[in-house]
Amino acid sequence: MKKTFLFLAEGFEEVEAIAVVDVLRRGGVELQTVAVGGQRQVTGAHGVPVTADLALEELTAEEAECLIFPGGMPGAQNLGDSRALLQLMQRHYDAGHCVAAICAAPALVLGQLQPARRLRVTCYPGFEKYFSADFDVSTDGVVVDGNVITGKGPGFAVKFGLTILKHLRSEEVAKEVAAGMLL
Repeated sequence: MKKTFLFLAEGFEEVEAIAVVDVLRRGGVELQTVAVGGQRQVTGAHGVPVTADLALEELTAEEAECLIFPGGMPGAQNLGDSRALLQLMQRHYDAGHCVAAICAAPALVLGQLQPARRLRVTCYPGFEKYFSADFDVSTDGVVVDGNVITGKGPGFAVKFGLTILKHLRSEEVAKEVAAGMLL
């Protein structure tokens, strides 16, 4: 079975990471958290420590169904500074697989993609300036453009997670998870 990987770097946005992990696991997605930066214990932007399932160096990329990048600062910048992660993301995207990012990560991580065509995305307000002309930035809360899914910020974390779930599994599964969460 393919796996979904959510990447954590020092300073990640806790709500965006944990809400997405929770939603996807409720929906039956095999998701693992991946530490970027050498140690499995990663501290979020608000001081919450999280122990990742594995380190980037342990990842078997061929197993990847979807790659997910939470925002937060400096977490998104730390993800965007990882050359190994960016190369993995580009190969995954080029193969036609799902990539998803929320908050600052669409700009600082996905914004470094060399897309095959112009992509429609959203991001945290103020980060639009980091995108090249290859991207159309929307003010919507969650945007899907083919296999690229982006979210605006922490207030959209659950909706972002449900959108990824719908993309990976089905609308029915996403609705069941949402109902179980009383949404």
